[in-house]
Amino acid sequence: MKTRKHNKMKFKELKAMQKSELKDKKTELYKELMKENAQVATGTTPKNPGKIRLTKKTIARINLLLAEENNQA
Repeated sequence: MKTRKHNKMKFKELKAMQKSELKDKKTELYKELMKENAQVATGTTPKNPGKIRLTKKTIARINLLLAEENNQA
């Protein structure tokens, strides 16, 4: 798999991941989001302003997949 510099992951890529991998990825993304939000809060201009939005969308995709798996189980 290619390494990505940004957080946007396609839905297919996320769907192929195991539940434990999704949870780990979600935790990792939350940490990145906290760092980005801290930069914004201190007044520092982020390197990539769209990164916060992409991170939030990816977290939402992961939450959707985890909710679907819980409903099926």
